[in-house]
Amino acid sequence: MIRAARRGAVALLTIDRPERRNAVNADMCDALLDGLRDALGADARVLVLTGAGGHFCAGADLGGVEDDRFRIALRTFLLALADAPIPTIAAVEGFALGAGMQLAAACDLRVAAPDARFGIPAAKLGLMVDHWTVRRVQRVAGEGTARAMLLAAEEVDGDAAVRLGLAQRSGRLEDALSWADQIALLAPLTLAGHKLALNRFGPEPEPDALVDAAIAKAWGSADLREGMVAFKERRRPHFKGE
Repeated sequence: MIRAARRGAVALLTIDRPERRNAVNADMCDALLDGLRDALGADARVLVLTGAGGHFCAGADLGGVEDDRFRIALRTFLLALADAPIPTIAAVEGFALGAGMQLAAACDLRVAAPDARFGIPAAKLGLMVDHWTVRRVQRVAGEGTARAMLLAAEEVDGDAAVRLGLAQRSGRLEDALSWADQIALLAPLTLAGHKLALNRFGPEPEPDALVDAAIAKAWGSADLREGMVAFKERRRPHFKGE
């Protein structure tokens, strides 16, 4: 479930599925996109994205992660969020893992609680995130942190995220909303222009045949099937590289 609310010029989207630590599926990605479009249509000046029940988003709902519809819906929302002509803030408490990290990275700014956990555990499952996500995480987290997340499946807590520049402020939802209120008073055309310039400075990577082949190989691998089974059985997977 996605809840939408308004606080003056600030739109708030909340991922509200606490029983699954706000794991997202294709329908929820579609609902997030609808919420973003509604906020833009209602002339919101800032959008805050958060999660209910103490977690931002623990990742994808693994029951449907192998479905192309989920990957398309997630990517569509990520690109729309990144390209939205207003500032966007991720208010992160608890897990922001996998798809949760992708959602947080697609936002312009991040406010992280001390208990926040950022990470991309794809290598623990046999998954591979897309080229856009790799580049985006590299840009917002820095080269070293991105490599630790992607190549060692390491997580970064809220305090470290602020120290490393992955998050711009320490705090919780009310802190993010207060910051959004301040930003909403700034000149909207200036903010839209600055965001456009920032995005064009590091545009979406061009299609790359080698990266596309690597993604297809990972998503079609026996390792992925083993990772999924191991996750459901709560055991360590035995990867063979095939």
